[in-house]
Amino acid sequence: MARAGAGWLRRSRPDAFRVAEGPGTPVLLLPGIYESWRFLEPLAAHLHAGGHPVHVVSALGLNSAEVLDGAARAARYLHEAGPGDVVVVAHSKGGLVGKALMLREERVRGMVAVATPWAGSSYAALFPPWSPVRRLAPRSAGLLALARDRAVDDRIIAIVPAWDPHIPSGSRLPGARRNVEVAASGHFRVLADPEVLAEVDRAVAELA
Repeated sequence: MARAGAGWLRRSRPDAFRVAEGPGTPVLLLPGIYESWRFLEPLAAHLHAGGHPVHVVSALGLNSAEVLDGAARAARYLHEAGPGDVVVVAHSKGGLVGKALMLREERVRGMVAVATPWAGSSYAALFPPWSPVRRLAPRSAGLLALARDRAVDDRIIAIVPAWDPHIPSGSRLPGARRNVEVAASGHFRVLADPEVLAEVDRAVAELA
């Protein structure tokens, strides 16, 4: 079903998923760095098929801006589109943007974050200083500041792949509502994994 839905999504504009049949809580999708919303097609199709209106922040582009800037763009979308209270479903850097959004927007009930580098990635430190990826290095000032503010961590459910080649230290969030370790490995392919999709469903229902 998710695969068929993703194929339909490729032929559609993202705003086609703002209305869904069913009582599902609206979901705001936040992709990772250098990812368009299409990287989250399996999640989008799955959630929409389950009755959730799915919202995409086109202004994020490839999500290469600073985390706080991305959060500001997402907040602007929430005010302009008016979906009401939402649950964020995020991948990778999108989880950092989502946390920054939660710190400024009460209308975000909680977040499900898949493979998010909460403590950064040691590989990001290998990129040149001008690269947006460098901001994800463990000692990045912005990343450290976000980690210090734990006011919303108990409304975040982190889904943690068994092994992630992009995040050597893993994606557990200390103080999270829950850290859900799944059997699947990888950074991108987990987005279509049946166990991950089931855990996303469970987490969205819990946070709604």
